[in-house]
Amino acid sequence: MISLTRFHSGECIAVNPDLIERIEESPDTVVTMTNGNRYVIGETIDEITDKIRAFRASLLALAMQMADHPAIAGTARLTVIRGQGGVADTAGTVGSGVREP
Repeated sequence: MISLTRFHSGECIAVNPDLIERIEESPDTVVTMTNGNRYVIGETIDEITDKIRAFRASLLALAMQMADHPAIAGTARLTVIRGQGGVADTAGTVGSGVREP
């Protein structure tokens, strides 16, 4: 989730960036979600895209930490098992192409 500020009220809202359909500046910044909800936001398009970029980078960094240190994740360390031609092997896997070592 990313935090955004509603333009008129100053209220802080959290938005799932994967559900943003588009962002427009005309002249206020309007964020349209995939379900049709629209929010007038105080941040600019560039500020919102920077927040989305930082959010996604933090997810990747956390995933790397969890892969390297299973105690952080609270689960067993998982690895991707590749079969012939780079396709994930399905024998003995948990989920899609992931197996506990």
